[in-house]
This record gives sequence, C-alpha cells and structure tokens, in this order.
Amino acid sequence: MSAPRFVDPSLLTETAEGPALRGSRCRDCDAYTFPAQDGCPRCTGSGTEDVALSRTGTLWSWTSQGFRPKPPYTGTAEHEPYAVGYVELPGQLIVESRLVETDPDRLEIGMPVELALVPFRTDADGPVHTFAFVGRAS
Repeated sequence: MSAPRFVDPSLLTETAEGPALRGSRCRDCDAYTFPAQDGCPRCTGSGTEDVALSRTGTLWSWTSQGFRPKPPYTGTAEHEPYAVGYVELPGQLIVESRLVETDPDRLEIGMPVELALVPFRTDADGPVHTFAFVGRAS
C-alpha cells in the first residue's frame, strides 16, 4: 500500500507519534509559525528552525463554511458545508484548520482536539488528503 498523497506535502512532517504539522521556531525570540518560514515575523530574525508542532491542542474558536474552498483546495464536486476552527497548540501558536466534526452541537470551544489526516478529494491518480483536527477524549 502506498503512502497517502497530500494537498501540500510541505505542511506535514513525520514524528514517532505520527504525522505532525511542520512549523518553524525562531531561535532569537522563540516565536512559532505555521507554515514553516525562513524568517521570523515577530523579530524579523533569520535564525529559524523547522519543528514538528504539537499534534494535540484545544479548540479556540470555530465556524461552519457553506461555500467551496478556494483553489487549489477545491475538494469534490459534491460540496457539503464544513467546519473550520482555530486550534491552540500549547506553548506554540494558534493554527487555522478544517475540523472533522461538522455538527455544531458537538463542537465546543475549549474541547481537546488531535491532528488527523483526512481524504479531501480524488483526482486521476487517486485520493488526495489534507489535515484536520478531530475531537479527542479528555
């Protein structure tokens, strides 16, 4: 079985616990960024290093989107509303992400979430995946 293909492989890195978002950390001021960057937006320093971001966090805020994402993240022709949230990764930063759960009654600010890889669309070469966050037991 071949490894899954991703919308943008540069956003992910492998860790012992599984895939994680690939970010960067400034060695001068300790600011984290996602996606990874060569320079620091906080102090403008150039001493950044790639880091695997936390795979778990808390849902900071969320909304439901009823429109198709912009290209190249267009998804499938059978578009359904999806949830998008801001996820706070402890001690690092807040990232914007799709959420696996779309039922508003099951989403709660402050709930624990974990990174997941999910099918996004299918093209001529097969399925293409993206990242999302899914609720986890606390």
